[in-house]
Amino acid sequence: MGLGALAAAALPPVCAVPVLLVATPGLLALIDGAAGPGTAARRGWWFGFGNNLLGLYWITEAILVEAARFWWLVPLAVPGLAAVMALFIAVPAGLARLARRGWPRVFALAGGWVLADLARQFIATGFPWNPWGSVWELPGLAGDVMIQPAAWLGAPGLTFLTVLLSALPALGWRWRIAGVAVLAGWVAVGVARLEAPLPSPPGLKAVLVQGNVAQGQKWDRALAAGIFDHYLSLTRQGVARTGGSRAVVVWPEAASPYMLQTDASARAAIAEAAGNAPALVGAVRFDQDGRPRNSLFAVLPSGALAGGEIGASGEIGANGESGIYDKWHLVPFGEYQPSWFPLPFQVVPGGGFQFGPGPRTLHIPGLPPVGPLICYETIFPAQAIDAADRPGWMVNITNDAWFGNSTGPRQHLAAARLRAVEEGLPLMRAANTGISAAFDPRGHEVARFGMNQTGLLVVDLPPALPPPLFARFGLLIPALIGLGALGFGLTAAGGVAFGTRRPKN
Repeated sequence: MGLGALAAAALPPVCAVPVLLVATPGLLALIDGAAGPGTAARRGWWFGFGNNLLGLYWITEAILVEAARFWWLVPLAVPGLAAVMALFIAVPAGLARLARRGWPRVFALAGGWVLADLARQFIATGFPWNPWGSVWELPGLAGDVMIQPAAWLGAPGLTFLTVLLSALPALGWRWRIAGVAVLAGWVAVGVARLEAPLPSPPGLKAVLVQGNVAQGQKWDRALAAGIFDHYLSLTRQGVARTGGSRAVVVWPEAASPYMLQTDASARAAIAEAAGNAPALVGAVRFDQDGRPRNSLFAVLPSGALAGGEIGASGEIGANGESGIYDKWHLVPFGEYQPSWFPLPFQVVPGGGFQFGPGPRTLHIPGLPPVGPLICYETIFPAQAIDAADRPGWMVNITNDAWFGNSTGPRQHLAAARLRAVEEGLPLMRAANTGISAAFDPRGHEVARFGMNQTGLLVVDLPPALPPPLFARFGLLIPALIGLGALGFGLTAAGGVAFGTRRPKN
């Protein structure tokens, strides 16, 4: 448990990567000393429990927002979730014990680890938070260099390399030299990719609005008009800073306190504030069954419709296409009550939000095709966009006010950065209380607006790159890497070690 907690310091935003050179060999030593796979799995579970207990502590902040109702969850929620997530490290540890001591066991551990990470992306709707591949998201140029292989391997592939390299101190000097060579090659590839020229930008400015509205105030109806006017005022300031250039305005998740689907006057007010720029606005809507949906609305300015037709100010969508995107990766127990985990009481009133149909590209007049991501959706590799209708950029709207000034918003931002690299697309992020940011298609941070500040970013939208390898083949790549490494580890050096402890050769 202590080693797992130590390893959590390698995660964003601390990114103390060298601690893994102690934590991972320590875990291997515990696996080596285990009497069998069951004992090794139990030790792996404790490692995972410590790692997730620290890595996910920020969830307590969300509970404290409604402490009067859910105070009793404070000592239960994070330890309970950490206990479940620890299973995804327990299984690789148990599998690794089946391999021979030494480098076969290291490969089995790394291969099993990445396969478990892929599994946690899908089991019980998935929660692939804090993959070890994210430890390389260091600030500035160093991080830019180290995350470039995600374009080919994705975040799960980076996790495989991280586990493998951090385990090498447990092996002989030849393996350590090989690890240094791999790391040097990694740096060289990253530098080369960063130095390659980018295509011409699309000539569009993005106005990212950060309203900084406290979570406890967002749904107070007495404050709705003031919050709405606050966003309109920031929008006017941002549009004025574009100097009349072609632009798009982005508001955070659920920023509008009014139902834009039915409130034409609210849409018209947004369109007026945005001038000639379309606005991508987060708001709740209700579908035909009366179920709420967490949505993004494309609010168009007057005259935005194609074919010479003049649309009313505040139209949603154009050319027969809906300008609404519905979030489809919902947060269990936060946005909906899962049926697969029945409780005798309602945590989410009315069952929560309805699921959207999946990734979708919006085609909005005057803009490159855009792939929306609402909050939680940014943590899922290979599920960020509609690959059959590839967008020219991604927009991530989010409300991280639930998580206070903790590691949670910063880890969420790190996930968004990796999606930009994996898809080869720029990503514009508007967050209610921060961190709002803009990334180019190689994950380089173009601009940032910090936590708990009120204001906006006006940035030039970077160009898109052709689809990198991971964007074309997705999770198949890390799956094959994981299967190959696990199989190699289990069958190398004379087969599987099912029995008792064996001396080191």
